[in-house]
Amino acid sequence: MAKRQTALLGQLSDVDLRLLRVFKAVAESGGFSAAELELNIGRSTISRHIKDLEVRLGVSLCRRGRAGFALTEEGRQIYQATLRLLASLDTFRGEVSDVHKRMTGHVSIALFDKTATNPDAHIDEALRRFDDLAPEVSLDIHIEPINEIERGVMEGRFNLGVVPTHRSSPSLAYQHLFYEQMYLYCGYRHPLFELADISLTDDDIRSSKYAGLGHHSPNMEVGNRLGLQRDVTVNDQEAIVHCLQSGRYIGYLPDHYAESFLKQGTIRAIGAEKYQYRCDFVAIHRLSPKPSRIVQTLLDCLLEAHNQK
Repeated sequence: MAKRQTALLGQLSDVDLRLLRVFKAVAESGGFSAAELELNIGRSTISRHIKDLEVRLGVSLCRRGRAGFALTEEGRQIYQATLRLLASLDTFRGEVSDVHKRMTGHVSIALFDKTATNPDAHIDEALRRFDDLAPEVSLDIHIEPINEIERGVMEGRFNLGVVPTHRSSPSLAYQHLFYEQMYLYCGYRHPLFELADISLTDDDIRSSKYAGLGHHSPNMEVGNRLGLQRDVTVNDQEAIVHCLQSGRYIGYLPDHYAESFLKQGTIRAIGAEKYQYRCDFVAIHRLSPKPSRIVQTLLDCLLEAHNQK
């Protein structure tokens, strides 16, 4: 088996790349049937391609049967390696395009969730500018948790990320884009909903069940600093809204995202003077290798759209 792995790494061919792209689509779709539409080929052909790749690599990549589809441990490792390999190829294509002074290829950007309703976020304008400058470049946009965006940018799976700052990595560059204001909320069926802020105590807050993000973030840092112990752990702010509206939990939301629920009267901010914080959203990219011309152009569009250049 080891010899087969070495042979593939030493003599990577177009066939190998095609099989790896099929495997990537299957892994991300969650099975052969689900990948048919993405790949526009039949299930039997997909199955044959995966079997060929397993033979070339000398490992079993996935389990399929009555129990459903799942990657093996080796399959998960090969999937991550595939993402890094394909990202490196995209970087190479971008650098070749730089030589010819023509922007073609592919760029990937990952965004933290619920930024579209922020009036200070102008990612839409950045995308508009980028399409004007690089109409032949294909674009992938991902919505991911902060830790996944940071890891993806460091590994090269994402060319750029847009995240709230909370810690810094020496391998990443950070450039300010916009701010976001966060307040603590409860739902209309929560005991604190009718209690005026002047009567609200720290004990009232700390004794309430708290819903917070489970990944390292400003949300986690502020919650820990204020002594708020998570009773519900989520990875998306929409889940926090569901928790608030249950009447059993309190939690932080961006003011722009909470606005529609405030108008409906289903949630309200509590302890607004003390229990609030502001997030600084930044664009991140790897310091090394240097961004390709395509990636730098998208970064410039982000900065210009937010009047930061």
